[in-house]
Amino acid sequence: MALNVKFAVSTWLWTSPFNKETVNLFPKIKSYGYDAVEIPVEDPALIDLDLVKKALADNGLNPVICGAFGTSRDLTHDDPAFHQTCFNYLDSCFEIASELGAGFVAGPMYSAVGKARLVSPEQKKIEWNRAVTNLRKVCHRAGEFGLEIAIETLNRFETDLINTADELMQLITDINEPQAKAILDGFHMNIEEPSIEHAIKTVGDKLIHVQVSENYRGTPGTGQTNWAAWKRGLEAVNYQGIVSIESFTPEVKELAGAVCIWKPLVPSQDGFAKEGLEFLRKWAAE
Repeated sequence: MALNVKFAVSTWLWTSPFNKETVNLFPKIKSYGYDAVEIPVEDPALIDLDLVKKALADNGLNPVICGAFGTSRDLTHDDPAFHQTCFNYLDSCFEIASELGAGFVAGPMYSAVGKARLVSPEQKKIEWNRAVTNLRKVCHRAGEFGLEIAIETLNRFETDLINTADELMQLITDINEPQAKAILDGFHMNIEEPSIEHAIKTVGDKLIHVQVSENYRGTPGTGQTNWAAWKRGLEAVNYQGIVSIESFTPEVKELAGAVCIWKPLVPSQDGFAKEGLEFLRKWAAE
């Protein structure tokens, strides 16, 4: 049975941060056959909304807005000033998403990426409760914009808070707000989940976005990912959203360092985008 999904690619595949020049990628992305483009918001001030809106319309692409959560954007930090920094940043993301017609903002917004430590159960509980309390506020703010939030699990090397679909669903249950939804990223799932199919079913109808690459962050279809399990899981939950390729280039040193990509994964980033989409279209249609 064919999956009824659309396809996107993140501009992180080529460049970072997203700025005025990044929209020059849109014609190429459309020419490959993508339906949508993931726009990572590293610095909201660099995003020219009028320019992006025109480029999306000119190329017939839909937007997906993803947040970037560095050390200063941490809703579980001991210092509430970090929480406010994150709230302010997410407000900017919501404004961008609302202006561009995206329905949600996605990302691991509960904590700073890279905050991975062995902490006491007591400290873990404190930070969990902070994430719940602060994400409840974020949900209320998203609701004012008519948006949802897609919360992402990360692997154990990037966070110690939410690594699995079970933990994500516990967080969403504790937040208990209608705006709290889920994104699943295959790279992290390949590290953390015993079963991709079970993880997708665990999230169920909370799933509003999917990101994929291979187990080694390479081109879909060239690695060890269990694509049959992905398809069974998405069919089981009747997923009809976007399946988006997310990977990175070692050419952007700061981003490459953050995601530990020390060498090219493919001969060509353009080839990655083209061949990855070709594989995903065949996979979804089978």
